[in-house]
Order: sequence, then structure tokens, then C-alpha cells
Amino acid sequence: MVRMPGAVRSLRFRLVAGFGLIAVVSALGTGALTFREARTGVLQQSQDTVVNQFRDSVDALTPGVPAPPGQSGLDALVYQLASTHRSQHWRVLATYGDLRAGSAPGDGFPELTGTLRTSVRTRSVAVFQRVHTGGRSSLVVGLPVVYGDGEGGRVGSGLTLYLVVPQTTEQQYVTALVGAVERAAVPALCLAVLLALFVARGVLRPVRALRQATRRMAAGHLDTRLSVNGSDELADLSAAFNETAVALERSVSELRRMEEQSRRFAADVSHELRTPLAAMSAVTDVLDDEAAHLERGTAEAVQLISEETERLVRLVNDLMEISRFDAGAAELHLDEIDLAESVRRTLAARGWQEKVAVRLPPPGAARMPVDPRRFDVVVANLVGNALRHGTPPVTVSLELRREPSGEGWARLVVADRGPGITPEVLPHVFERFYKGSSARTRSESSGLGLAITAENVRLHGGRIQARNDPAGGAVFTVDLPAGHPGRAS
Repeated sequence: MVRMPGAVRSLRFRLVAGFGLIAVVSALGTGALTFREARTGVLQQSQDTVVNQFRDSVDALTPGVPAPPGQSGLDALVYQLASTHRSQHWRVLATYGDLRAGSAPGDGFPELTGTLRTSVRTRSVAVFQRVHTGGRSSLVVGLPVVYGDGEGGRVGSGLTLYLVVPQTTEQQYVTALVGAVERAAVPALCLAVLLALFVARGVLRPVRALRQATRRMAAGHLDTRLSVNGSDELADLSAAFNETAVALERSVSELRRMEEQSRRFAADVSHELRTPLAAMSAVTDVLDDEAAHLERGTAEAVQLISEETERLVRLVNDLMEISRFDAGAAELHLDEIDLAESVRRTLAARGWQEKVAVRLPPPGAARMPVDPRRFDVVVANLVGNALRHGTPPVTVSLELRREPSGEGWARLVVADRGPGITPEVLPHVFERFYKGSSARTRSESSGLGLAITAENVRLHGGRIQARNDPAGGAVFTVDLPAGHPGRAS
């Protein structure tokens, strides 16, 4: 299927083309009707004038009841008729029985048709016909000469006269009329196009305003409104847009208010929980030290309380971190560090050296300005996620690469050999509180780890993505740009 260019599909083009087509059809239709009526009128008037002149001239030259004319009489008659109207270029032919006389020697009168001759012989009135021969138009008139019989009747004399008159003047007039119609059609078309452009401008002005307003609303300017002028359909459309914009702004404002309240509630609750949780953590630390001296049941209860308290602390800390991102208060504290050494320290601090295989560049080869704390969170969350939900071996690799543009990047890849991420879960892995399985609704994970990781990567100006390895397992890739300006302090 061939697609038309955008300019051809535009409303402006269709309006102008429609007006132009209407103008052309109207001009051609009007011109055709005018031409037909004018042509008919011109030819009819010329025809009536010639027929009347011919009849009057014949009546004047053949008074009374003539004796049978001889050849000389016929010659004289046609000569007088032709010479009298020489300026009109009359050509006259007279027939009487077997006699024949023409106004010009050797003139065969090819314009005389058999139909005309038959009509003249069978009728006692003048018969005329327009004939085109040799690219010229001529009026042919056949007139049988009749006389009164004294009793009110008409008697044929046997004498028949034929007249051939060229219609050059009439043809020139008709040609000029066609030219005038053609010349009038061009200004009419131009005027129609100008009117179409003017009308299209008036019609498209509110449409363009509506398009611009829609784009502004899509960009987040929900206070955009259209001016309503007139009472036509476009004005109704503008009014409907304004009503929709008001309702949308009200709904979005309410949603934002509710979202802000929920964020503030989470931040407030997290803040308020930190103090009692700190006390609870201190108590559980003491209880952990004394667990070896407690009874088995009591020791198990102490261990459960300690684990749940630690989990609650992590959840509160994650909520506090998310609240900072939502409030736009998260900042980068950049420091140029060795990324490979930072990865090693992260794994060692959590006791994961024996559980994770690493492929890292040599010391000093991967120095970049990053926020050490946030980079540690990124590595810890990705590795911890792989250890919890994947299958060994878990590998962490780090490499430096440079794009054709010259921009340098550090790529961190964390992979496992587990079952991978199901296709329906993959698009949501970085969403908050999203858990890929109902069996994981109760786990060590808060559902915020990968969301916090993605926020930290974006804060560095980097990219993060998750995919499944064709050989099995999930692969998380983080790209951090070298020399990201950030906001250092």
C-alpha cells in the first residue's frame, strides 16, 4: 500500500483541493452552459437573418407567376442574387427541371446534401442546414419558389433556389467566446484557491490551537486552556477540551496530593520507627550474646526476634532511602575510587567472597568518580538478589569500554545460573514492592532493593537492565558513565 505524503493528507490541502475542485467544476459548468446558449443564440440569429434576406430577395426578383425560365433566365437570377449580397459571400444555385445555374462557374456546391434536396422537393417552405466541410462551417438554405393560385392556396413553380453562406464571422465569435470562457476560468480558480486558503486558515486556527494545547498538556502543563470564540462546532470542541482539562487537572492534583500524603506518611513512619528500632536492635544484640546460655525454645525465640528486627531495620532504611529519591533530596557525594576494589570490599563486608566468582580489572585500572556508598548499595543489592533467587555460580564482572563517540563507560554485570526471570515479571523487576512470585510474599526482601538500585544508577547518569541468559539464569547489567558531573560535596 502506497502511503501519501503528510502534506497531501493534511486538512489544509484537502480544503484547498476541495474548494479548487468546486471552482473548476463550477467554472467549467457555467462556461459550458453559457457557451451553449450563446452559440445557439448567435447561430439562430444569423440563420433567421439569412433565411429572411434570401426569401425577400427571391420574392423581389420573381414577382407574379413567371413563365418557364430558360437557361439565361436562371443565370441572370443567380447573378443578381449573388451580386446583391456580394459582401456576405453568397453562393447561389438555381434548378428548374433539368436546367441548373450557379453564381460561380465550376462551383459544384458540395455543401448540398441529399437530405436537404429531398426536404426541398417534398416541402413548400424554406429548408436550412448547417454543414461542415473542409474545416469550415456554412449555412445552406433551400427555397422552393411558390405562387398564389388566386384562391388562397400556394402552387409550386418548379424553380428551386439554393443558398450557401459561409459562417466565418459566427465561427470567429464562437471561438472568441470559448477563449473568454477559458480566460475567465483561470481567475475564478485563483480566486477560489485564495478563498480556500482564507477559509482553511479560519478553520485550522482553532485546530492548531487545540493541537498545541494537547501537546502542552502532554508535557505536563495541565493549566492549559483554549479561548472559546463563536458558537460553531469548533467552539464546542474548544469548550469540551477546557472541560476535560479542568477535570483532568483536578484528578491529577488529587492523585498527586494523595501520592504526596502516602510518601510523607511512609517517610514519617520510617523516621518515627528508627528510634525504637535502634533500641530493639541494641536489645537483640545483647540477647544474641546470651542465646548460648538460654534454653532451646527461648534461644530459638530470641533468634527469630533478632532476625525479624534486622529485617524491619532494613525495610525502614529502604523506605527512608526511597523517600529521599521521591523528595528529590538524594545527592551524589562523588569520589574517585577504584571500582574493582570497591566491589571486593562489598563482597568481603558481607561474607560473600566464597559464594561469588569475580572477573575484575587489575588494581588501579578502573578508577572513576562515583558515590562510594551508593555504588556499594548497587553491588550489594544485585549480588544479594542473585544469591537469594538464583543458583550458583553467581559471577560479578567489571569492564571498561569506550564508545565510538569517545565517551567512556564502566559496565558491571551480575549473573547467576538460576531459572531466570519469567517473561511476565521481567518488565517489572525494578518496580517498588514488586515480587515475582506469591511464594515470596514473606521473605528477607523488602521489594525495594532493585528499585533503590535503579534509582542510584540513574542518579549517576547510568543505565540498568535485566535480561535472561540463553544458557540459563538472570543477568543484570549496569552502565556508569565516566566523569558524570553529579553534585559532589
